[in-house]
Amino acid sequence: MTNTRLGIMYDRAWDPAGLPEFARRVEAAGADDLWVVEDLGWNGGLTAAAVALAATDRLRVGLGIAPAPYRNPALFAMEAATLARVFPGRFAPGLGHGVDFWLAQVGATPGSSMARLEETLTSVGGLLRGETVTTAGREVTLDGVRLVHPPEVVPPLFVGAVRAKTLELSGRCAQGTVITEGHGPKDVEAARVHIGRGGPGPDHELAVFAFCHLGDDGPDRAAFDEAVTGQAGWLGRDPGELFTVSGSVAQAADRVRELWAAGATTVALRIYNAEPVDRLAAVVEALRG
Repeated sequence: MTNTRLGIMYDRAWDPAGLPEFARRVEAAGADDLWVVEDLGWNGGLTAAAVALAATDRLRVGLGIAPAPYRNPALFAMEAATLARVFPGRFAPGLGHGVDFWLAQVGATPGSSMARLEETLTSVGGLLRGETVTTAGREVTLDGVRLVHPPEVVPPLFVGAVRAKTLELSGRCAQGTVITEGHGPKDVEAARVHIGRGGPGPDHELAVFAFCHLGDDGPDRAAFDEAVTGQAGWLGRDPGELFTVSGSVAQAADRVRELWAAGATTVALRIYNAEPVDRLAAVVEALRG
């Protein structure tokens, strides 16, 4: 597992009260990352990240992702800087366009989604680097804002991206990219090309989320199949075309290796089996072997 990372997602449907113990078990299982999500009506991403970080000693916690249109960049930078100072090198904040329907529900639909994301990334990045930021953009306005306590270890900013323009934006403005569930090795290779057009730094990370179910049957298989079908509809693909980490433990490990070989630096599993941490530990062991 040298130079590559394996993680797990804390599913939005799970009670946040279970997050501290889950995070401790994930760390004990030998994983590198735990990713929390922020979808409207479920759990707060920054607070979830804080809970997981406080419960662990080594684990990196990623936020994948916070919607830029309803996250003020100055306040987001303040929150991210606090976590990065208290837990240096262990927090990976992520920002994205957000879901149009949810943005409309809270009155946060931007005039330009691309401008909002780019201006937010640029502003947050500058603030986290300790700069005084002034900007009068199409979507973001800041006047001489500076963090009093910028992080000593600047966290990598990730961008949630699917389409070519956003992938290129990530290469230009961020230090990492998050790709959603269902994307396979060919998608990862194509994403690397688009990210490269943005002129990324040599250490630009690519985190790939992946649906995971070990074994062929079980009561949780239906939920896995439903999730894959729903994601396929969103991506405009046939469910059979979506890449998943599934089968036996050995087969799942091979699927993770395929994503790494295609250019993913991190694979974060969204596991649908009962006792997901036990399944994660089995995959970690298979990869080490």
